Amino acid sequence: MKTQKLKCEEFASLHQQEGAFIIPNPWDPGSARLLQGFGFKALATTSSGLAYTFGRMDGEVTLEEKLNHCYQLAGNTTVPINADFENGFADDPETIVKHVLRLIDTGIAGCSIEDFSRDTHRIYEFNHAVDRVQAVAEAVVTLDFPFQLTARAENFLHGITDLEDTIKRLKAYEAVGANVLYAPGIVSLEQLQQVTAEIKAPINVLAPLIPGATVEELADAGAKRISIGGALNWAAVNPVLKAAKEMLDKGTFNWTSEMAPTEEVMSMWSTRIKSKK
Repeated sequence: MKTQKLKCEEFASLHQQEGAFIIPNPWDPGSARLLQGFGFKALATTSSGLAYTFGRMDGEVTLEEKLNHCYQLAGNTTVPINADFENGFADDPETIVKHVLRLIDTGIAGCSIEDFSRDTHRIYEFNHAVDRVQAVAEAVVTLDFPFQLTARAENFLHGITDLEDTIKRLKAYEAVGANVLYAPGIVSLEQLQQVTAEIKAPINVLAPLIPGATVEELADAGAKRISIGGALNWAAVNPVLKAAKEMLDKGTFNWTSEMAPTEEVMSMWSTRIKSKK
């Protein structure tokens, strides 16, 4: 059985290897085990995908629901799991540290923290945002395993197309101890190159927002970790929409010819190994 410590060590090692690696985003234990079965070396949760499973909008999941979700994913896989921990479910540094420590107890190998408030729907003031990252970094560095803290600069996702401020924030988060940096919303390889030229730490990139870019091109532009957010979840929902429309509009069931092969899916689920600390 893989311990949490071993998963964390494997996850940290992925960030030091040559090139970039894909970290796809499952939304439940079944999709996580399926992706693991294909051979992905690490997985990441998706806040919008998890919210979908509750029939809610992104940002409406509670702390307890998030913790249970991470526990389920970590317990049903043998690869490292990175948690999209949104803003840590708190604005102040002291509370966010408490929440992150609870999150670590679920067995995951890393998490990302946003600089956008779930409550006020605003980007945190610069110094406050840095203090939040620093508080978490100082807490996780005391662990006896290399838990990977990702600090996110959310400007671009919320209509603030200020690349200079985004880079300033990322550099500050790196300086106070973040292991990985992430500015979701970058829309071109040129923007990505501008960011990575200023940063030494590994950079995560949200691939679906850079249309047509390949893994090789993203790596050449400086990306180390490539995630896809909720894209897989929404891609999986689309066939349900088409099937529902066909049944209601035509009264037919031709959509069943496109069902996933049960045996192939089950083969991906053939081994379930619980991990422990």
